[in-house]
Amino acid sequence: MTPFEVRPQERRALGWSLLYVFSVLSAYYVLRPIRDEMGVQGGVENLPWLFTGTLLGMIALNPLFAALVKRLPPARFIALSYRFFSFNLLLFAAGLYLSSETQNVWLGRAFFIWLSVFNLFVVSVFWALMVDVFDTEQGKRLFGFLAAGATLGAIAGSTITASLVRGVGATTLFFASMALLEVAVFASRRLSFKAKKEEEAPIGGGVLAGIAHTFRSPYLLNICAFLLLFTVTSTFLYFQQATIARDSFADRESRTAFFAQVDLAVNVLTLTLQLFVTARILRRLGIALTLGILPLFSTLGFLTLAVSPTIAVIVAFQVLRRAANFALARPTREILFTVLSREDKYKAKSFIDTVVYRAGDQVGSWFYLLLSSFGLGIAGVALVAVPLSALWLANSIWLGRSAERDRLRGATGSRSAYSRERENAP
Repeated sequence: MTPFEVRPQERRALGWSLLYVFSVLSAYYVLRPIRDEMGVQGGVENLPWLFTGTLLGMIALNPLFAALVKRLPPARFIALSYRFFSFNLLLFAAGLYLSSETQNVWLGRAFFIWLSVFNLFVVSVFWALMVDVFDTEQGKRLFGFLAAGATLGAIAGSTITASLVRGVGATTLFFASMALLEVAVFASRRLSFKAKKEEEAPIGGGVLAGIAHTFRSPYLLNICAFLLLFTVTSTFLYFQQATIARDSFADRESRTAFFAQVDLAVNVLTLTLQLFVTARILRRLGIALTLGILPLFSTLGFLTLAVSPTIAVIVAFQVLRRAANFALARPTREILFTVLSREDKYKAKSFIDTVVYRAGDQVGSWFYLLLSSFGLGIAGVALVAVPLSALWLANSIWLGRSAERDRLRGATGSRSAYSRERENAP
């Protein structure tokens, strides 16, 4: 059995999709180590405020994006969105070049918030187009392959920054990210032209429809719970990594290189899993069990961290956990959205992937500080994360089984659970 089964009629769309996701992830990972270093420079104790700013940015951006989705076809609103971010990068490059050292700290905080919004938004738009172009059966075969393309892009972006940041400086790398975003726009246009004809027309609907539909649907609310539990536990580990970097490295370039090297390790491991494991596991275990792997691993990982709260365990846990997320949880989670209506694939999915995701960061960051104020160290926080991970595991199994039932109903011509929810909604 080969890892991937690509049918002749899928090759062209898959090729443009791979170029699209490679470019988007490269553009982000060129900037990610710069963002992480700026976050540390601005003070680890200030990170919760940066997460608050990120959440507010997501809340402000979502209605604007929904308005574009209502009025424009996907090819046009994707291009406008990405070029808006490119223009922002140009402004940041000019500001960082012209500002003083004190002003750079504040610009760095603004950039941290901006890139945190950028990351989730541009990747969410990519996957929204994917779940619109490909159905559930295709997703099980192809999304692992697309995730591998994303990882290759992440490796390329991390390598660019780790190799060049000391020589050319961080600001110069902004222009590389802008060029990669333009490649993504080109690929998205070609993909839209090759996809379904109805994609040429505006999707329509209400500006707040994605939010309203999310809160009316038990299925979508459980996807929200999945993301919240994932991001809260991820934030715990992120704070530990930020503290280690602050205490271990004295200068900005060394910290930036460290973050890039961690990203590179994550992405190399992720790519190996995606190429040889993801598709096989999805086909053999199904959606429910595959979705449960990451929360099960997180439960065991936090238990280990509680017993042995060392730097080596934290770094190893972070690398392995992120790799399991990108290789298994993320492509499987995207399959959950293939049963949605076209409107909700762009609007509800965007709301969940951005606002709900960053709400989890917000809860996790302030919860972490609260636990720290009670005197809990690494081991204590890890123990708190264990029951959260166990709850996340139960949620994952429920979601996976619901998606599998919907797939079987679709194969027999029956209406899915999500379809019936939408029909019964007021």
